Amino acid sequence: MKKIQLTVACEDYDRMRPLKDGIVKPEGIELNYLVMPVEEIFWRMMKYEEFDASELSMGAFLTAASRGRRPFVAIPVFPSRTFRHRCIFVHTDSGIKSIQDLPGRRMGVPEYSMTAAVWLRGMFEHEYGVPPSEINWVQAGEEHPGRKDRVDFDMPAGVRMESRPDTTLNAMIESGEIDAMMSPRMPTCFLQGSPKVRRLFPNYRQVEMEYFKNTGLFPIMHVMVIKRSIYEKEPWVAQTLYKAFCLAKEICMRDLYDTNILRVSLPWTSAEYEDTTALMTTDYWPYGLEPNRTNLETLHGYLCEQGLIKQKLNLHELFARETVEAFKI
Repeated sequence: MKKIQLTVACEDYDRMRPLKDGIVKPEGIELNYLVMPVEEIFWRMMKYEEFDASELSMGAFLTAASRGRRPFVAIPVFPSRTFRHRCIFVHTDSGIKSIQDLPGRRMGVPEYSMTAAVWLRGMFEHEYGVPPSEINWVQAGEEHPGRKDRVDFDMPAGVRMESRPDTTLNAMIESGEIDAMMSPRMPTCFLQGSPKVRRLFPNYRQVEMEYFKNTGLFPIMHVMVIKRSIYEKEPWVAQTLYKAFCLAKEICMRDLYDTNILRVSLPWTSAEYEDTTALMTTDYWPYGLEPNRTNLETLHGYLCEQGLIKQKLNLHELFARETVEAFKI
């Protein structure tokens, strides 16, 4: 049987590297693995559907599906998940000391609909009692002017949003034109040591660990998707790719806790792994639909609460049915 050729676009994650490097080879598939920044992948996939399969924003995938746009089928592989407390920055003269100080303030965001922002707004409301309607939102590119949301949505009633295509969040947070910003990437002014910008949670590691203890959530950011046209023609591709992604992750986790050599250029990776698994169990990065259902339902609920999704989705229908239950010997 001749192998089919598939182009997959994804970041260069350690958990994906065995696939990128050809150590793991999906049965019957010749994989062309493209590495590029996630923002570019999302833009090209959502706008032009350029790749056979790719990493995609979980929030954008759900929002587009709710509006009837379903050119992709998901497989329950989540290449990116992270806590976001570390991603909130404030101007030092704003007087903001906690989330409860945000009502009435100007908060910058690269895209209102981006998954990171959805998770943070959900956290603001459910953990701190501050709903999105109490904050004045300002949308702009992080480092380059002119950024726009990747998906279409109707701005929720009662939410105030100012678009600033003429400037950047980096410039506005340093000048004090905005009081705070949320951004997956650290703004350049912060990286360069500007005295005008600091993290809202300097002790973010402890805060994020407490959040996990209280909620059990390790927020999902991205999901792997396959073009529906390919899936409908070759349905076996979904489970075959899922198996390959799972094997690649197993290799990554094994290597991460290899005490013989330092595969990661940090001196105490073994201690970090032990601390992480003590808190979150050894399967702290699960694939599969059922192990992630609470996580996905929480994000889905936040999207509904925040008005980005108008009606409830059946999450089960959005994933390739062949990947819901994996084969076991």
